Amino acid sequence: MVRGFLAGLKRKDITVEVLERVRRVGPNKQGAKGSYSIYRIAAAAPVEAG
Repeated sequence: MVRGFLAGLKRKDITVEVLERVRRVGPNKQGAKGSYSIYRIAAAAPVEAG
C-alpha cells in the first residue's frame, strides 16, 4: 500500500529520497521482521506565475 503511494508520487515528478535502510537478517540470511526503510518527500519547487 505504501509502495504504491510512493510510486504515484514519482509519476507526478515528486522526489522521494531514501534516508535510511535497515535490514535485519535472520537465520540462513533470510529477512527478519523489523526490517524497514525511512523515506523523505522532497519539497516541491515553487511555481512562478508569469
